[in-house]
Amino acid sequence: MAHVSSKKQVQAIDYDAIEAMESFNSFVKRKNTFLFSITAIFLILYILLPILAFQPVLQQKFLGNITGVWVYSAGLFIMTIVLCTVYVKKAASFDKAAAAVLAEYQAKGGK
Repeated sequence: MAHVSSKKQVQAIDYDAIEAMESFNSFVKRKNTFLFSITAIFLILYILLPILAFQPVLQQKFLGNITGVWVYSAGLFIMTIVLCTVYVKKAASFDKAAAAVLAEYQAKGGK
C-alpha cells in the first residue's frame, strides 16, 4: 500500500477571538434559546402521555371506539414531524448566521 501524503496547510483559528465577538455570543444565545425551547416542548408533551393515559379525560371515546389516548398519540407523531420541519428550516438560518460570524472574524483579520 502506497503512503500518500497531503500537504494541506491548516489555518489556525483564534477561537478566543471568535468567542469574544458580540455577534458570536448573540448567535449562540439565539440558537441555544431555540434548541432548548423546542426540546422542552418535545419532552414535556411526550412525558405527559404516560401520565395522562390513565386519566379520565383521555379514556373517553373521541371518534367511535377511538379514545383520547390514541388521538393524543397521533398528535405526538404530527408534533414530531412539525418540530423536525421547523428545526430544518431554522437550521438553514443558523448556518447563514454562523457564516456571517466567520465572515466578520475574517474581515477583522482572522484567518
